[in-house]
Amino acid sequence: MGGASKLLLLLLLVGAGAAWRPPKGKCPSSCSCSKDSALCEGALELPESFSPSLLSLSLVHTGVPKLKAGSFLRIPSLHLLFIEDNKIGSISKNALRGLRSLTHLSLANNHLETLPRFLFRGLETLTHVDLRGNPFQCDCRILWLLQWIPMVNASVGTGVCAGPTALAQQQLHHLDPKTFKCRAIELSWFQTVGESALGVEPFSYQGEPHMVLAQPFAGRCLILAWDYSLQRFRPEEELSAPSVVACKPLVLGPRLFLLAARLWGGSQLWARPGPGLRLAPTQALAPRKLLRPNDAELLWLDGQPCFVVVDASKAGSTTLLCREGPGFYPRQSLHIWHRDTDAEALELDGRPHLLLASASQRPVLFHWAGGRFERRTDIPEAEDVYATRHFRDGDDVYLCLTRYIGDSMVMRWDGSMFRLLQLLPSRGAHVFQPMLIARDQLAILGSDFAFSQVLRLEPDKGLLEPLQELGPPALVAPRAFAHLAVVGRRFLFAACFKGPTQIYQHHELDLSA
Repeated sequence: MGGASKLLLLLLLVGAGAAWRPPKGKCPSSCSCSKDSALCEGALELPESFSPSLLSLSLVHTGVPKLKAGSFLRIPSLHLLFIEDNKIGSISKNALRGLRSLTHLSLANNHLETLPRFLFRGLETLTHVDLRGNPFQCDCRILWLLQWIPMVNASVGTGVCAGPTALAQQQLHHLDPKTFKCRAIELSWFQTVGESALGVEPFSYQGEPHMVLAQPFAGRCLILAWDYSLQRFRPEEELSAPSVVACKPLVLGPRLFLLAARLWGGSQLWARPGPGLRLAPTQALAPRKLLRPNDAELLWLDGQPCFVVVDASKAGSTTLLCREGPGFYPRQSLHIWHRDTDAEALELDGRPHLLLASASQRPVLFHWAGGRFERRTDIPEAEDVYATRHFRDGDDVYLCLTRYIGDSMVMRWDGSMFRLLQLLPSRGAHVFQPMLIARDQLAILGSDFAFSQVLRLEPDKGLLEPLQELGPPALVAPRAFAHLAVVGRRFLFAACFKGPTQIYQHHELDLSA
């Protein structure tokens, strides 16, 4: 017991009168009691049968390993509680329940590595708390305590950290709660959608979230909507599109357009004039230019919506289609003869840019100038790139480059060029998809031969760090990932080439709980 605690207890004992004895049965055999106080030393179990009007209780050198819920419910009048120099290793969050008059509490010199959140809930009268002499592990479990100390109107003696090694011997009250990373995320399986798919694209129509899947073997673009009764996704509408490789939605007020890029039979534009109507084919898109589409992207140029359809044939050409009247018509042919595999629209320096990946050369960056795309530069040290995707973190623009053989790459824009930042092993990768889910910037690196990797951007490092693996048998040969939020819940869709589309739910975990 600390010197101050002993002195206070002595004063209480003297002030109460040494000759006084409590009524029979009101002072446990292991304790010495006065009118208002009790000192219990060496007890093997937590003493009971105190006077309900007891004001001060000291428990020292006991064999009690744990304080259970409601340990002091029978003495609610306590003002002073000293639980010192014991072997107590754990405390229930409800152990101190009912002590609404408690002003002084000491848990000094026990074996406590942490304290449960809400331990002090309801103890509004506390003015002094002593926690010194405990082997606290200064990890996420004590984050709540660090946040509570400056908020409470009490003097708190905290002691030092026993671990982890990096924080050993540091004073608890010197720790910065902001440096603790106590929030984790997890993607758990939620639902399977039959048939394989090459693409997934989210869109919102009339305030309702939707997802459209490009299913080449089923020969359709499948639109999914949320079923509020069944609490799962259900098919809402399907469009006949044999050999489809991309289904790209565009919403303009009450009108819904959907571009279906197909390997054979020609690409088409479907349209829905308004709510309650079905989508219907309205236009064949550039049949002489789009011979073997491999990807399609939506972008806005000079205030008008446009599609860029990537063509992977030697005789075809990647084509920019912009809206004119009721349809979309070729505005520009890009990158002829290069067998393009992927397009990515992005903004750099306040101007629209387009990045094209191809089978024959490094990715090429175009910028919008004078009503057309002009070649700006290529991406150095980026051979054999199958696809590119970008994301932003503050003012920084990052690029994820997918490579089927070798390492996939992360690059960052330096104002004039994308520079290599990080290499990630990626045997058998067709997709390296960044996405922002809640507060987390994620990137998912798919694989045909191993587990797909979920990575998270660590802001202090500026690098992607491994977070979770998604993998067989549920996730086989992924080709695209997309995120959709529905009624406060967040979902990840994974389009798989060799299996059905898988849907995962995003969960946030509080490690400080």
